[in-house]
Amino acid sequence: MTKVKKVGGRGTISYEKDEKPENWAGDSFREEQKDRLKKAGKNITMHIGRGDRTIKLQDMPEPAPRPSTHGNTRITNRGTGSRKSKNAETRTC
Repeated sequence: MTKVKKVGGRGTISYEKDEKPENWAGDSFREEQKDRLKKAGKNITMHIGRGDRTIKLQDMPEPAPRPSTHGNTRITNRGTGSRKSKNAETRTC
């Protein structure tokens, strides 16, 4: 593992940390989320929203996979243009 220098606290603190694969978004975050739900157990109540709703952890839905964007229209150029997304298998570089 390599060490990475990070800056925190509005630039007043610097520290070194081991570099790991990021898991704050995408499929890796969904896997991390599943692992956390398994470790937490089933008899836990969570407060959700702005703290005014509660839900039992066992009633929490499974993290959904990312939906396909094939055939959708994507807006470009500050909203002045658009294009249809293509299937990844048919694209050539």
